[in-house]
Amino acid sequence: MSPNRWKTALRALLLTVLAIGATFGLDPFRNYQLATIAACFAAVAGLTVLVGLTGQLSLGHAVLMAAGGYGFAFTATAVEGPWALSLLAGLGGAVAVSGLLGLLLGLAAARLRGPYLAGLTLALVIALPSAASTLPLGADQGARAPFFAVPEALSALIALEQWHAWLAIIVAALAVTPLVMLRSGRAGLRMRAVLDDETASRLSGVDPGLVKAGAFVASAVPAGLGGAVLAIATQQVTPGGYGLAFSLLLVVAAVIGGLGSIGGAAIGSVLVVLLPWGVDEIVAATPSDLGQRLDGNLAVLLFGAGLIAMTLAWPGGAARLLDRLRAARPSRFATPSTTTER
Repeated sequence: MSPNRWKTALRALLLTVLAIGATFGLDPFRNYQLATIAACFAAVAGLTVLVGLTGQLSLGHAVLMAAGGYGFAFTATAVEGPWALSLLAGLGGAVAVSGLLGLLLGLAAARLRGPYLAGLTLALVIALPSAASTLPLGADQGARAPFFAVPEALSALIALEQWHAWLAIIVAALAVTPLVMLRSGRAGLRMRAVLDDETASRLSGVDPGLVKAGAFVASAVPAGLGGAVLAIATQQVTPGGYGLAFSLLLVVAAVIGGLGSIGGAAIGSVLVVLLPWGVDEIVAATPSDLGQRLDGNLAVLLFGAGLIAMTLAWPGGAARLLDRLRAARPSRFATPSTTTER
């Protein structure tokens, strides 16, 4: 492993430990929200790499999360034995199912481009409820996921929601860290080459179709693990939880955070989880007539306004904005003459 990859792995380990430590300062509901953020982060990180590095727009990443959730639920339930074995088997099922679906979409992406690919992924989201009713997926009731109780060694130290947040953070770290390495490695360079000019990349010995298919698989696996995290937190997978609105929220999170930025994916994931909750709190405190009109509409309005404002003011998203702010801040060790020249 190269030194840069060692640094990436160590940084991911440090951030994971810090996130786990932060759960001790949160109440059970906040820990549940943290688990949800971790699930969205895994999916949005894959989506932002897909769109930002290869230009392939997917409006159906919620379906990949659902595939991972169903794969986790069925596999983990079928395996009998210690909870760790069931958990690992479920995660393996989530990776297999979401990766296979991502491969099929990737093969289609090698032949489609632009609105045709976006339309295909959008059709999958719309068809999910019908597929759940036709296939043995439990119809609208969905599938039950196994319950992972707090281990006895930790039962006196942490609550159930905190334990689920720990699992969510660890799984999200395992899902996102390879994306960071992929983005900064040779595979990332090939993706950027295909995005810039497919003909030139083909002349350089890079197969655009293979790169696009691989990018979809690399994006689908984290999304599937995100679906597994949601299944752990809720003990259930239902098609209604992965509808069109949720799928578009993932796209909004990637755009607001900054396409191609893993840190931006984290910012966008926090926003799409906490903003609807904050809006619901505001709506609940308003008079009944006004609250009824705002219920379900205010969050959509705020997301739309924020997306337009971010696109016009900072096309690179929140991550690019933070980079500019850091670059504009004078260095603590800069001399007065150097600062003046800038």
